[in-house]
Amino acid sequence: MKDATKRSIVRWIHIIFSIPILGYIYSPFEQLPMYAPRVRFVVVPVMLLSGLWMWKGHVLRRLVPKGSAQQGAADHP
Repeated sequence: MKDATKRSIVRWIHIIFSIPILGYIYSPFEQLPMYAPRVRFVVVPVMLLSGLWMWKGHVLRRLVPKGSAQQGAADHP
């Protein structure tokens, strides 16, 4: 998969998961208990992770080796 396609996917995940936050902010006060757990425990963490990945993903990709640990063990018996 190309890097541009990966960035586009992460960007759309970030945009789609921001929509429930608008509903949480602008919903009537009586309906907040229905939105609160979903927004706190699903939407906000996904938004944070996707935002961090878009911002500092290049640093994280440098820290993770290309090959898996099993592949390295098979190369050096």
